[in-house]
Amino acid sequence: MKYKTVDLFAGIGGIRRGFEIAGGFENVISAENDEYACITYQHLFGENPYNDVTSEEFKKKIADISYDVLLAGFPCQTFSRAGKQEGFLDQTRGTLFFDIADILNKTRPRAFLLENVDNLISHNKGTTFKIIIETLAKDLEYYVVGVEEGSEGKIEYQASAFIRNSKDFGVPQNRPRVYMVGFDKRRYSKKLNRLHREELPRKRSKKPIYKDLDELLEYQASPEYYLGQGYLETLKKHRLRHEMKGNGFGYIVVNEGNRTHIANAILATGGSGKERNLIRDPQEGVKGLCIKSKRSPLNNEGIRFMTEREWAKLQGFLNYAFLDKDGTDKFSFPDTVKRSQRYKQLGNSVTIPVIEEIAKFMLKILKDLDS
Repeated sequence: MKYKTVDLFAGIGGIRRGFEIAGGFENVISAENDEYACITYQHLFGENPYNDVTSEEFKKKIADISYDVLLAGFPCQTFSRAGKQEGFLDQTRGTLFFDIADILNKTRPRAFLLENVDNLISHNKGTTFKIIIETLAKDLEYYVVGVEEGSEGKIEYQASAFIRNSKDFGVPQNRPRVYMVGFDKRRYSKKLNRLHREELPRKRSKKPIYKDLDELLEYQASPEYYLGQGYLETLKKHRLRHEMKGNGFGYIVVNEGNRTHIANAILATGGSGKERNLIRDPQEGVKGLCIKSKRSPLNNEGIRFMTEREWAKLQGFLNYAFLDKDGTDKFSFPDTVKRSQRYKQLGNSVTIPVIEEIAKFMLKILKDLDS
């Protein structure tokens, strides 16, 4: 028997796929409301995930389904002290986290995994994260890995217990993220005492997928990925202005220098911010080439953006998570999904090898608790 998962704020299914390849889990329902992400999700998994997590209709649908683990890479929103302030759950009202908490409260799955950006820890001077943890641990009565209850019921934790970085899980991407894992206290009671020394995996259990960025890059890229000379000059001037102010902000060519080559975190902004991960990839016939989509001829230094295929490798979608038994890669985007959307979907997703390790960790604990 496999544990059944629900995949909320599903994106293009990165969290779901991480649990599937870990073994021991199967997905029973998903929820995503972005039109283009739904197209890609259906292309990859054969089902349309379109559902509104905030609607009572969807919450009733979830309540009527037997499942074991709730998965959610939810957006972060500012919390306000709403209502009568009768509990932490009330303080989250009006946010998407409230809807997750509401579903947890009504359906009581065995466990959950929640994922978010690392800035969640410091958001609103730490108040937002504190409310989330206290809602999960106190209001909902889940044991959250990395959280202990001190004297007089005070919740105690270290931020480092929740932050894991993709670069430690086999891919060359500096991508710290927050991961919260919990198990139902009402169901497992004293059995959870054995978890007090457990911690989330800190590294990949198998050999790295890529030793560094050089193993991942696909050189001799198509000319449309190269920067126009005018745009490159603008980036140089922009960086110089910030360097003179001591800010150190600007474009970065990530595959040069004597350091280990590693990408910065890719962003979920429809392709903007790609100058954080520029590649030096000189080739014959590209310098000075005029392309209709560029305002100036292509630059003479061989500088280009990373391709969406390279982003897919950084997140573990391509060349890893969708390989079949014969080694054939089944990952692709639908032809109808534009390049800008592909970048956005990958930047908004999770790094699948990180999720895989957390899923294995959770599977081991669930089997132990249920034995």
